[in-house]
Amino acid sequence: MKKTTSNSIKRNLTMTLSLMMTATMLASCGSGYDGSESRKSGSYNNERTTAENYRYSNVTAGDTDGTANIGGGYNTEEYNHLTENGYKLVSDEPLSTFSTDVDTASYTNVRRMINDGWEVDPDAVRTEEFINYFKYDYEKPTEGAVSINTELSDCPWNSESKLMLVGLQAREAKVKDVPTNLVFLIDVSGSMEDEDKLPLVQQAFSMLAENLGADDRVSIVTYAGSDSVVLEGESGDNSEEIVSALNSLSAGGSTAGAAGITTAYKLAEEYFIEGGNNRVILATDGDLNVGLSSEEELTDLISQKRDSGVYLSVLGFGSGNYKDNRLEALADNGNGNYAYIDSVDEAERVLVTEMSGTLFTVAKDAKVQIEFNPENVSAYRLVGYENRLLNDEDFEDDTKDAGDIGSGQQVTVLYEIVPNNGNEKSLKYQDNESKVETNELSGEMLTVSVRYKDPEASESKLIDKSVMCSDYTEAVSQNFAKACSAAEFAMVLRKSDYASGLTAQGVVDYMEQNNVDNSELFELIYKYMQNGTGSEASYW
Repeated sequence: MKKTTSNSIKRNLTMTLSLMMTATMLASCGSGYDGSESRKSGSYNNERTTAENYRYSNVTAGDTDGTANIGGGYNTEEYNHLTENGYKLVSDEPLSTFSTDVDTASYTNVRRMINDGWEVDPDAVRTEEFINYFKYDYEKPTEGAVSINTELSDCPWNSESKLMLVGLQAREAKVKDVPTNLVFLIDVSGSMEDEDKLPLVQQAFSMLAENLGADDRVSIVTYAGSDSVVLEGESGDNSEEIVSALNSLSAGGSTAGAAGITTAYKLAEEYFIEGGNNRVILATDGDLNVGLSSEEELTDLISQKRDSGVYLSVLGFGSGNYKDNRLEALADNGNGNYAYIDSVDEAERVLVTEMSGTLFTVAKDAKVQIEFNPENVSAYRLVGYENRLLNDEDFEDDTKDAGDIGSGQQVTVLYEIVPNNGNEKSLKYQDNESKVETNELSGEMLTVSVRYKDPEASESKLIDKSVMCSDYTEAVSQNFAKACSAAEFAMVLRKSDYASGLTAQGVVDYMEQNNVDNSELFELIYKYMQNGTGSEASYW
C-alpha cells in the first residue's frame, strides 16, 4: 500500500475570525442581523488564538433550557441515552474495567451540529471521543504493541479532586508491505442523495482508492431496496476503474442494509488475504428501514461476522435522519472503528492521513483495568467510556470482545480521583499486607493494567504500570491540558452534573492559561459561543 502525505491547504483562522466579526458588525448596522444564522466551517489550521477572541457566551454545564425547532424542520436523528459515570468508593469497587475506544464519530458529528447552528443533543456527546479526536505526544512502545503513559495533577473543574491521565500509544506498523482486501459497502438509498451524503462518500472512497497498490484488492457493494455487487476483486493499482465505479452510483429507493452487510462479508471472505488486512468499510447515514433494521437485530448480525477475520470500519454521513445509535452498535460489535465524515477534509484525515490507524489493527480486544489503592484513594470517577464498561472478571476472559487499536493510534483516559488517608487494603495491596507495612506499596496510588491480543492471536498479553503518589505534579504537560480542554467542552455540551458552573468561556480561559495549541478546538468553542443557547437554529 502506498503512503501519502496530506496536501490540504488550511484556512487562516485569524482571518476567518476577523471576517466573521466584520460581517456581524456590518449586518448589525445595515439589516438588523441577530446572530441566528451560522456560517458553515470547512477546514482548520494550526494558528494560535487568544481568549479575547472568544468572549461571547457563558453557557453553563447543567443548563437545561428548552429550545425550538429550526424553521419547522423535521429531525429523526437517534442517539442512545448516556448516564454519566458517577463516583465509586474504592472500599466498595477497587477495580475499574473498560474496553478501549478509538472512535471519533461523536466529536465530528457534534462539530457538524455546531457549524450548522444546531443546539447539541447531550446524548450525541461521548466525552471519550472528544478526547480521542486529538493527538498527544506519548512515548512509543519499545516492545509489544502498546505503551502506557500516565500523568497525575489537579482536576481543573473540581478543586477537591486530582485528575489522572492514562494514555495508550500503539506501535506504528509497516503497513506499506501489507496487502489489503477492502470491500466498500455503500448505502445508495433515497436518503443518501444529499450533498453531504453519497457525493461526499464518493469523494472519500476515491481518495482512498488513489492510495492503494497492485497487491491490494477492492470490491464495491451497494444497497438500497436490495444489494448489488458493483465491483469485485479489482486490483488496487487500477484506481481509474475503482473511481469510475464509484462515480457511477446514484441514490434512490428504500434501505435494506442487512442484505448488503451479508454480501459484503461474503466478498471479503472470498478474496481473503492470509496475513493481510481484510476489512469492510460501511458508508451510510444509518437510516435502515427494510429487513433487519433495529439496533438489536443489526448487533446480532454483525456479531456473527466477528470471528471471520474480517474487520469493520463504519463511516457515518449526513444529518436530519442520522442514526448514530445503530452505527455505533455495528462498530462496537463487529471488531470495528467508527468515524463521522462531515467534510472532505475529515475524509482525507480518516482515509488518507491516518489511513494506517483506520485500516490496520495492531492490538485486538484491548481492555484496561485500574486498581486503586484504598490507602491513598477514597473514590474515583471515570470520565466518559459509559458504553464501554466491562465486568471486572471480563478483564482476564480472552473470549470477551473488546476494542481494537490501529497502527499508531492512541487511547486517552481521564479519572477524577478523591485522595484518602485511610488504611483500608484490598486485592494487590491487601494480598501484600506485609509489604504495605514496610512501605513498599503504601506509596502507590493505583496500578494500570492493559490486556490485548496480537491481530492473529487468541491469547492476550498483559502489561501494567504503577502510579505513585509522588508522581503528582502541579505543572501540567500539553498532553494533560489538551485532554482536559476536550473533556471540559464535552461536559459543557452534555450539561454535566459533575462540572457545575463550568462554561465554554471557562474552557477557553483554561486553554489560554495553559497555552494549549489546538486551534481546531478553539474555533469550535468560539462557534458554539457565537450560536448561543436557546437559538432558533435548533433541532432539539
